[in-house]
Amino acid sequence: MHVLFDIGHPAHVHLFRNVAQRMRARGDKITVTIRDRGIIGGLLDHYGLPYIVASKPRRGLVGNAIELAIHNWQVLKAALPDRPDFLVGTSVSVAHVGRIIGRPSIVLNEDDADYVPLFTKITYPFANRVVIPAVLRDKKTAKVRTHDSYHELAYLHPNHFKPDPEVVRLLGIEPREPYFIVRLVSLTAHHDAGESGLSEAQVLRLIALLEPHGRVFINAESSIAPRLQSYALKAPPESMHDLLAHAKILISDSQTMTMEAALLGRPAIRCNSFVGRCSVIAELEQRYQLAWGFQPQEFEKLMTLVSGMLADPGLEPTLTQRRAKVLAEKADLTEWLLEQFDRGFA
Repeated sequence: MHVLFDIGHPAHVHLFRNVAQRMRARGDKITVTIRDRGIIGGLLDHYGLPYIVASKPRRGLVGNAIELAIHNWQVLKAALPDRPDFLVGTSVSVAHVGRIIGRPSIVLNEDDADYVPLFTKITYPFANRVVIPAVLRDKKTAKVRTHDSYHELAYLHPNHFKPDPEVVRLLGIEPREPYFIVRLVSLTAHHDAGESGLSEAQVLRLIALLEPHGRVFINAESSIAPRLQSYALKAPPESMHDLLAHAKILISDSQTMTMEAALLGRPAIRCNSFVGRCSVIAELEQRYQLAWGFQPQEFEKLMTLVSGMLADPGLEPTLTQRRAKVLAEKADLTEWLLEQFDRGFA
């Protein structure tokens, strides 16, 4: 079997890496194309997966349109020599190129269609299969294949991930020493226009609340404000999940890292204007009570919650039980995807 994976976000390296490595180990052929965001290539190098750079990020609607044309062309060039059995990704390009070369395209998405309307409008009509979590509020057409899992369980399921407590030494601290992670994203994707997350002033208030209880580290997608530089988390990207697994609390305006922390059984507190609009995170908040979401104007409620968590000695065993419930009810997505490939996504 030959599968082309198109990757445009660091989280999607993790989504597909176990599948790709398992397929290569059993003799299948793998082609990987990427949107060059720096960290993506570094992660693929770390996991020993060769790749082809198809495009580099551009800003604005016009820039995105130009980049999409370039990316489509480069994915087409990568696919033409051997015409893979499947083109797989979370991208527009696998659907477009698959249609051009007459090969099946499998598009994975974890966002509700009305949350990323532009993506769904230019992708779904061309895809052969749209693969989504069953919890999404999308219309379930004949094209849609659902799973009872999350993208993050393709790499954070215990079948694939065992946190290493020694990795925290990269932060200059000892195992079991308490620390907190604040994750800040740049909100520059097309669907982020007009959205907001944590402000610098709010982050400074969080630091003042957390520091008496442990070290505070800031993991930022782009540059960190000068007043926050001393808190910058300096560690290789591939160590992030180990570090997250041992943090006392994550406070973030990132959707992905909120889900990762929750599925690792860490208190995952999110503050951005997307709260209430993402079905997968809402399920972690409401059904499993592993995540908590606040709009930016609800920051005082967030501070009250964090204060309560810092004083709660029963938080750890409670979260361990809640995580066990998730793992009992949700599938290992890597195994599910491999089974679907072998069945031809029929």
